Amino acid sequence: MSDQEDHARFQADHEAWRDPASVVAQWQDGEAVRSSLLESEISGPWWDVLAETGLTLLVSREYEHLLMALSTASGSPQVSYLRLPHPSGIAFDAARAEVHVASTRNPNMLYTLRPAERLLPRRDLESKGIAGRVLMPASTRFLPGSTYLHDLAMIGPQLHGSAVGDNAIVSFPAGGDHQRVWWPSCIEGIAGADFGLNHLQLNGIAAGESLAESYFTASKDDLAGARPGQIEFAPEGRGVVFSGATRLPISRGLTRPHSPRFVGGDLWVANSGYGTVVNCGRDGRVEVVARLPGWTRGLCALGDLAIVGTSRIIPRFRAYAPGLEADKCVCGLHAVDIKSGRIVASLIWPAGNQIFAIEAVPSSMVDRLPFDAFDRMPDAEHALFYAWQAVPKPSQ
Repeated sequence: MSDQEDHARFQADHEAWRDPASVVAQWQDGEAVRSSLLESEISGPWWDVLAETGLTLLVSREYEHLLMALSTASGSPQVSYLRLPHPSGIAFDAARAEVHVASTRNPNMLYTLRPAERLLPRRDLESKGIAGRVLMPASTRFLPGSTYLHDLAMIGPQLHGSAVGDNAIVSFPAGGDHQRVWWPSCIEGIAGADFGLNHLQLNGIAAGESLAESYFTASKDDLAGARPGQIEFAPEGRGVVFSGATRLPISRGLTRPHSPRFVGGDLWVANSGYGTVVNCGRDGRVEVVARLPGWTRGLCALGDLAIVGTSRIIPRFRAYAPGLEADKCVCGLHAVDIKSGRIVASLIWPAGNQIFAIEAVPSSMVDRLPFDAFDRMPDAEHALFYAWQAVPKPSQ
């Protein structure tokens, strides 16, 4: 090898992994985001609605590998992002001022993010401050890919997740490994509980104060026949909501349900395959609250409104959405009046694909992610990642 070739190879290695976006995602092309994925269309008073709440919306767009933040804390609409591998569930731990995000690839990763308070007083840094309240990646833990981690939720004071690959709910004790803490009785047999295959697509958590007061969604409640994810699986009407207390279904007749949440005191579920949001009573009734233009997934209560996500249909899984016209589905967010079911306002990403989760955090704590969607400032980004200092954790 010539000296020139040797120098070129060294220079290429020297320049690699210099962009903070790539370092955070552990992905050398992590900074490369198509601008079309970030462009949106608004209908109705979307930004006014968000401004009135005083909240920042965090949204995971799993197949675009984007965690998004939407806020108006700066006095005008603000859209920012952090690129992560296939982000799915999001959970806000208000007591510890932390946000957790599931990354559902092999291996799975569980990101913990914390708001930055200031820059460290460095003499080798010209910048002296931070614009806004930025949510920064603080730590990551790895899990086996077979965990197939989806939804996240704070149940009581502890983080929990739906381990879809195990047909179980797992907890994440501080400083310890994850452990299975709940599963439906339908996976139990003479040989014990079957944690070895994804039989149910147990993917959603409506978090109560305890596991017994929580509810969980799944695409079916038996171990027979084709499994969710297989093309031949017939999902229509087989979806259920499990009671945490009894480990049995309280609601049936759903089609690929996701994102169970408590809204206005009721248990709401995104009935994805029909593009609806339904109210699941404790007596087993299922009442349609709203119909939306896409595969419904992602649900967050904001006072008298609910923010609901819609996604496009993955072509090879069109049979999973028998109640939708695939060509008319859109990727976006919709503010829904919880009393009337009327769509008040929407934000649509025309080039977007799939939304998984929506979480709200106070804008006084977090109003953006590190990368501005339309005005990247590399010098400021490098300074931020070089010297950010987290807001001190609240005393426990």
